[in-house]
Amino acid sequence: MIVCVAVVGHQNNPLYIQSFTDADDALKLHHIVHCSLDVVDERVNNPKKSGPPLNETFLGLLYPTENYKVYGYLTNTKVKFILVTTNLDVRDADVRNFFRRFHAAYVDAVSNPFHVPGKKITSRTFAERVSTIVKSFGLSSAG
Repeated sequence: MIVCVAVVGHQNNPLYIQSFTDADDALKLHHIVHCSLDVVDERVNNPKKSGPPLNETFLGLLYPTENYKVYGYLTNTKVKFILVTTNLDVRDADVRNFFRRFHAAYVDAVSNPFHVPGKKITSRTFAERVSTIVKSFGLSSAG
């Protein structure tokens, strides 16, 4: 089950963070997302040591914790997508499909002429699309 998704700007500023759990876990999930940025930076700046080649936008599993797995995705404009899930047996194909759909929703949201680049994403349509993508991820990975 997906518990948190985040969009982080190229200067590591949070553009969108959505938790899908109780309010008590929200702060802990924000901390996990923040810590994952170090792993993303390490993989981008030192591609030979770990991770996929730089032409691959899917960064894969960033790091597992005791209860969560954290996945990353990097766009061509250095915007980072972070996914936190409680499923410890998630297939990479499912995560790649999630990020592909999430990236499409992000592109639609920032293509809005009223959106200011680099500012938080406040679109209700984007939030609804993200919720739909998260719910469909849970269904496809359970089957």
